[in-house]
Amino acid sequence: MQSAQQVSAPTPQQFDVAIIGAGPSGSVAASLLHQQGKRVIVIEKQHFPRFSIGESLLPCCMNVLEKAKLIDAVNQAGFQFKNGAAFNSQGRYTEFDFTDKFSVGHGTTFQVERGQFDKLLADTAAKQGVKIRYGHSVESIDLTETPRLAITDEHGLAYDIEAEFILDASGFGRVLPRLLDLEIPSSLPTRSAVFTHIEDNIDQVDLEGFNFDRDKILISVHPENKDIWYWLIPFSHGRCSVGVVGEPHLLGDLDGDLQAILQRFINEEPRLNQLLSKAKFVRECGLLQGYSANVKTLATDKFALLGNAGEFLDPVFSSGVTIAMQSADLASQCLLKQLDGQPVDWQTDYAQPLMIGVDTFRTYVEAWYDGRFQDVIFFPDADPKIKQMICSILAGYAWDETNPFVAESERRLKMIVELCRA
Repeated sequence: MQSAQQVSAPTPQQFDVAIIGAGPSGSVAASLLHQQGKRVIVIEKQHFPRFSIGESLLPCCMNVLEKAKLIDAVNQAGFQFKNGAAFNSQGRYTEFDFTDKFSVGHGTTFQVERGQFDKLLADTAAKQGVKIRYGHSVESIDLTETPRLAITDEHGLAYDIEAEFILDASGFGRVLPRLLDLEIPSSLPTRSAVFTHIEDNIDQVDLEGFNFDRDKILISVHPENKDIWYWLIPFSHGRCSVGVVGEPHLLGDLDGDLQAILQRFINEEPRLNQLLSKAKFVRECGLLQGYSANVKTLATDKFALLGNAGEFLDPVFSSGVTIAMQSADLASQCLLKQLDGQPVDWQTDYAQPLMIGVDTFRTYVEAWYDGRFQDVIFFPDADPKIKQMICSILAGYAWDETNPFVAESERRLKMIVELCRA
């Protein structure tokens, strides 16, 4: 009688680095690592292009795109030029010119439809030689020895990947936080955003002297409730992204007609209502709920969380993509050392440096909602040097510790708030 043959499992595919997600942080990290000769595989659940918010980039992003050799493709893509941010509240209007800032670095950037932008970054990384597999999902992870991912493609074919290190760039999908039970509640209150894209037709509107600059994101505050705010992000072809943000109980029945909710709030803000009086909705309204997130740990010697996979604060200052790209750059620097046999302390070398910028943004996000930072932004007689320092943070340079408003964010903010309220 013949003995049954032992059937061995297929040998896992071998890589130096497996990256989960082909969004901005995934593409940047893949490009940086591939350029240094590392074997990189990117696993992306969706097919590109796909819709995402986070459409108003900050100039600090351009420094990272330049380092990853992705900037030429972005510059040539025809995206809407952006040189600053404008704020509107109860008839008050103020602008921040990102070229007039404290920190050294790019002072302009772009406002982008993320479907096109993310695909452009991923396609450019692929042209550099990065391997990207679309329609593939991570089902489980084993970190007991060499990190091992169980993958399923869109046809149901299962296979395993072994990699020396895993980068989670899955954004709001938060793959590793879910699989490894890393999620913890955010310190920020639960908020929701209702948003869409519009044909804005602003060029057909009589603005009656109201300044509108397509080169800037416009942030408007609800006239009766400072906890509610709006974004208006112009694109290059006569469209805008528009959204309203607030705690769920302030926005109403979010299980109802989202377009009616968004239109009602637009109607309640006089300047925004005027700007968008001839606008037409061109896509179904979306809803993002409970988006703020945090985790128990950002990295170990086997994995690191990038961008929104680790922590997402709030969309008010467009910090999401900036944090994503900064985390990709920082993690790649650490990972290159580790893969080359050098010692890396992921808490000291990655998590702590990353959190310098995240915590700086957090200071101003929290102060926006409690009203202190709104008082600073709309203060009519701002000191030019202080405004340059604040402008640097709004431009994304939240890691520049030569800026006193980064190095001592809470103390400096408290000082300037007292001066504004005196």
